[in-house]
Amino acid sequence: MRKDFSCLPGEHIITWLLRCWDNGASSLELEGREAKQLGSLSREGGIDKAIGKKTQALSLWRRLLSSVRERYPFSEDVICQPGKWTTMEQGIQYLTKLALWEMVCYDPDNTQLPADPDEVQCT
Repeated sequence: MRKDFSCLPGEHIITWLLRCWDNGASSLELEGREAKQLGSLSREGGIDKAIGKKTQALSLWRRLLSSVRERYPFSEDVICQPGKWTTMEQGIQYLTKLALWEMVCYDPDNTQLPADPDEVQCT
């Protein structure tokens, strides 16, 4: 699991979250003690500490989102700066990153909000 969900050196947090989503973080249910055993995933102590903070069973995805939100309470700290994109695939990738940024701003404990980046309405 560490291999699939660890942040790569120099990887932006939003890019890391997107990769974790793509690798199936939403389908892994973990209790707090199990999440603590994962060790450092984000390469940031504040995020890693928060991943195992809640004791109830939650998906790794919910744990990651709430941990990033806790570490960066001001959403501007994790926004992806727009880069140049010239293909539809690059444009979709950028919009998906914007949707993830929106999700970091959500209340991660509100189960009424989308848990899937593809369901987030992004303007």
